[in-house]
Amino acid sequence: MSGTLTLRQLTYFVALAEARHYRKAAERVGISQSSLSQQILGLETALGLELVERGQRGAVLTPQGRAVLAQARKVLEEAEALHSLARDAQGGASGTIKLGSTPTIGPYIMPHVMRRVHQSYPSLKVIVRDAPPLVLQEELLAGQHDLLLTQLPVNSADVEVRRLFREPLKLAVAQDHPLAARPEVLDADLAGQDILALSSAYLLHNQIVALCEELGAHLRQDYEGTSLDALRQMTALNMGLTFLPALYVDSKVSSEAGDVAVLPFRRNRVTRSIGLVWRRRSPHRTMIERIAGIIRAVAQDRFGGLVSVE
Repeated sequence: MSGTLTLRQLTYFVALAEARHYRKAAERVGISQSSLSQQILGLETALGLELVERGQRGAVLTPQGRAVLAQARKVLEEAEALHSLARDAQGGASGTIKLGSTPTIGPYIMPHVMRRVHQSYPSLKVIVRDAPPLVLQEELLAGQHDLLLTQLPVNSADVEVRRLFREPLKLAVAQDHPLAARPEVLDADLAGQDILALSSAYLLHNQIVALCEELGAHLRQDYEGTSLDALRQMTALNMGLTFLPALYVDSKVSSEAGDVAVLPFRRNRVTRSIGLVWRRRSPHRTMIERIAGIIRAVAQDRFGGLVSVE
């Protein structure tokens, strides 16, 4: 090993690994492609290792490069932790938080949360990206997000979880379905019924599978919904029954629309748990706890009649 290893080199190396292309990585970090190449060569010289294959396929990491990438991310997290500690000591909250949110939750609560975050911490930037939960979890562990708002459980020894609230799942049927006129739907009424669900990329899928097995209902695997809107539309066409989260129903299903009927089922005791998830080594723990408090407050103040704060 020779030369000096710097945080700047590690930052550029991580950007290159994620972009997989020198030009795209250089644009991401705001320097020229030649400057980025020099920084990567400097890192390789400092470590005495070849980290990137040079060829026509873009930037492909060597086995040593992949090992260094994992450690580089940890080093950069620790460095950011020092900056966060300094900011907290100064009594302010600034910088950027990258939040991944599942599409079955985020659109219906995050607008209210973001307004309160901005009011409380005007210097803090929160970048929100929606994706299916399993994709978000992979991206969280890869360092692409700082925290996730998602359905639980998330089983990993590398993350911490903060439970926020429980959300009921509402039974929805087409307006012309025989059950639509019932004042209440019993478990026995769903035996043999076709049930629609999201794909297995969503944690809600596994919950509906278990519920179908319990009720003796039939999960329609030939028609998996790509979104809650798609589930509602297929239900409206009498392709099956479905279970929709209460926040979605409150936001999207109105009596004026008249496409589906939402029926009482088990007195709202069929629920899912919603929480925040972040890496154990995250430098943003203090800010994450503050965001968790804001989400709980929104859930209580804005949606107290729909969800149960945990």
